[in-house]
Amino acid sequence: MIRTETDLTNLLFTATDRNNRYITTLQQNDIRVLEDGAPQTIFTFQRETDRPLAIAFVIDVSISEERTLPDEKSAARTFIENVIRSDRDQAAIIPFEGYAHIEQGLTRDMLSIYHALENVEVAFPAYNGTAPALGATISGPGTLAPPKEGTTAIWESIAVACRNVLARSLQQRRRAIILLTDGQDTSSRIPRSTAIDTAIQSETVIYAIGIGDKKYDGINRKVLEEITEKTGGRAFFPKKSTDMVSAFQEIEQELRSQYLIAYSSTNKTHDGKFRSMKIEVTNPALAKDKLNLRYRPGYFAKKN
Repeated sequence: MIRTETDLTNLLFTATDRNNRYITTLQQNDIRVLEDGAPQTIFTFQRETDRPLAIAFVIDVSISEERTLPDEKSAARTFIENVIRSDRDQAAIIPFEGYAHIEQGLTRDMLSIYHALENVEVAFPAYNGTAPALGATISGPGTLAPPKEGTTAIWESIAVACRNVLARSLQQRRRAIILLTDGQDTSSRIPRSTAIDTAIQSETVIYAIGIGDKKYDGINRKVLEEITEKTGGRAFFPKKSTDMVSAFQEIEQELRSQYLIAYSSTNKTHDGKFRSMKIEVTNPALAKDKLNLRYRPGYFAKKN
């Protein structure tokens, strides 16, 4: 039987040892996949080092980021220079405060990406970019109410990045959000769980770089760890600019050190419901090493 792309469920994962070193030698018979507890037959198992990327930089420009934004922009530019391949990868720049602003949609044009990133500035007292305000909900008949000064809508901005940008990228791209924020959401009109669900639906992994100013409310580590863990990503909490560069380097290494599993679910019901996924190490020798496997914990089945 020929399997089509839409018939298969794709699952990317990374494996690290107890010293956080990436394991790149796993074989298909070293693991098994369970969906809602039921073992699945794997059709594809391969190292994923060359799949094109679609990365959205979702950047908090509320006043609490004023001191740290220059370092964030510098590290992001270095990441783009080192990682984004202009012949195949795409990147987008999405600053946000009370709303998201798509200053640069997905493009392979490096000059446009650099230009958009350079123009990202703190919204003080108001956002002065050129992109219109976008939210996950609409206020009134097709209009958006202006955000209150100093507000931060992280969860809405993630949803906008997934729905309006990443979900429109080609199916074969690896989608990721690199979220730069302190995790202090003050004005989203959707809950954090909806942002997570939206990321899962668009097969988007979220990496968070938690950075902010103690002068305000500091960093909400808990929510950033939750939203990254539940989408298969990681959260980083740099204390200085060199730590931020290291965080971007780790994200780069992870994006290039993943495995791709594809399987056709034994559950053929197209009900739109959430299906949990679990990868287990079955190789006894590797199981003793207590490998850390990182992947999204499930997906939403397609509806008829």
